[in-house]
Amino acid sequence: MKRLLTILFAVMLLTAISASAQTFTGCFAHHPKYIEGKFEVSYSPGCTGHDEPELDPVSSAPGSARDLTWTVVLPTGGSARVSDVGPTFWFGGAVTDPKSVFGQAFVELQFYPDSVVGKCFNDGAFSVSFSPNTFTACSPVFKLNQTGNPSKFLETTAFNAMLEDSANPGNPLIMHAGETITIHYYVTPANDGFHITVTDLNTGHSGTIILNSSSEGPLMPVFDTQQTGNALAWGTVNDTPNSFVWEIGHASIFTGGDAFCVPGQTNCNSYDPASWAGFSPIQIKSVTFGDGSSPKNFAAVSDLGGKAEVAQTCATYGGSFCIYPWFTLGTSGFHYGVDYPDTRKDFGQANQFATTEQCGGPSGANTTFCSTILK
Repeated sequence: MKRLLTILFAVMLLTAISASAQTFTGCFAHHPKYIEGKFEVSYSPGCTGHDEPELDPVSSAPGSARDLTWTVVLPTGGSARVSDVGPTFWFGGAVTDPKSVFGQAFVELQFYPDSVVGKCFNDGAFSVSFSPNTFTACSPVFKLNQTGNPSKFLETTAFNAMLEDSANPGNPLIMHAGETITIHYYVTPANDGFHITVTDLNTGHSGTIILNSSSEGPLMPVFDTQQTGNALAWGTVNDTPNSFVWEIGHASIFTGGDAFCVPGQTNCNSYDPASWAGFSPIQIKSVTFGDGSSPKNFAAVSDLGGKAEVAQTCATYGGSFCIYPWFTLGTSGFHYGVDYPDTRKDFGQANQFATTEQCGGPSGANTTFCSTILK
């Protein structure tokens, strides 16, 4: 028995060493509106998008969409790795872009779990190496281009940059599981683009990205207030300008090649409750606006209809690989995944997400998913 355990440990160690020695690449674009024959969007080659359930801090305070700070404790792997359930989570928002459809683009500050970023590519892609319980980030900004056909569009990238350590320029800001970080989105009098400053409160290290595109110019926030309905014009949801999203519907980038996947597939840990329960969840401690105020409410929305998506590929809802993860409020903050030991409210679990498009947008009535007020 002892010899068997030794062999198993050696195999696990060799697997980890092998993974850490490899470079993995991916590109996860923003999920656009798609109406067949009217508004058909294709991704750039090598990029894909899928399922983007989000948490929205809601406020009517002047400037709330132009200056906000998220305080977050990073998740920690356990019996499951954080990267098992999806290759990225992000904090993002709608920004101006004169060369994009509707004059709008979307920034995603993408955190890559169990990863050290090697490069953030101009086309929105990234390369990483495996490093357990480590987080690094890139900031792709996605836009829509005309194609010459009035009903067909191509999603490309207006900007992308690595979140660098200000104390070690040219190298990624490396953050670790369990550390508390702040993500501050803000503008300056220079109007030189949305600024993003991430600070690791445990190490004191920080990094700043300024969304100033060499091809598009400064990319500024589209909206002034963080109100529901101030939504990306080419998006699929009726939400707030800025949000938190955990990108799901992809296999692990390290063991599954970040393949597009759906509920019911056994390589799709995004929809597996045991995988989410196997690590300590993200803790969204607070959101604070520039005037010192806090959100009036928090809302949630899924761009694929939550349980409605599961129903398409699972015979019944529930069990292994057939749940839709949900937001909870625990004693330590908001989480995403399943009910955790500190959960106080789970807001009906997956029932918190609207399953049909009943809100409007530029494409007309009943063309976007409505957000649901959680608290």
